[in-house]
Amino acid sequence: MALSLSLARPAPLAVSAGAGARRLPAASLAFPPKSFFGAPLAAVAASVASPLPRKPATSSTSLAVVAAGKKGYKMKTHKASVKRFRVTGRGKIVRRCAGKQHLLGKKNTKRKKRLSKMVQVNKSDYDNVTGALPYLKVNRKAD
Repeated sequence: MALSLSLARPAPLAVSAGAGARRLPAASLAFPPKSFFGAPLAAVAASVASPLPRKPATSSTSLAVVAAGKKGYKMKTHKASVKRFRVTGRGKIVRRCAGKQHLLGKKNTKRKKRLSKMVQVNKSDYDNVTGALPYLKVNRKAD
């Protein structure tokens, strides 16, 4: 004679009361409720409980792991470049024109006036300037 053993929970008994059937509470089931792994839920809850109180998780907790005592390398600004270049409000890098320091007697007024203006640094030189000035806020798409 072969016995068939079923580990499934028996269906809750329906008690007929009038037109509709109602279910019995879970406490009256034949088997205690079990976790996903098969252990009774009361035993799982007792093993998870820690004797030490846990601190509530805060939003400022970061998931990045940083080596203790080591900081990232700060890029150094080239101080001579700071004196020669500046950024406009739209993010363009501008510089002064060369040729306005000495020997001005032989240059006419129109030429000296033109050399006094600030001009934009060529786009091909942006990498050189931003390498010397790493914290410069530059708009690469500015015309």
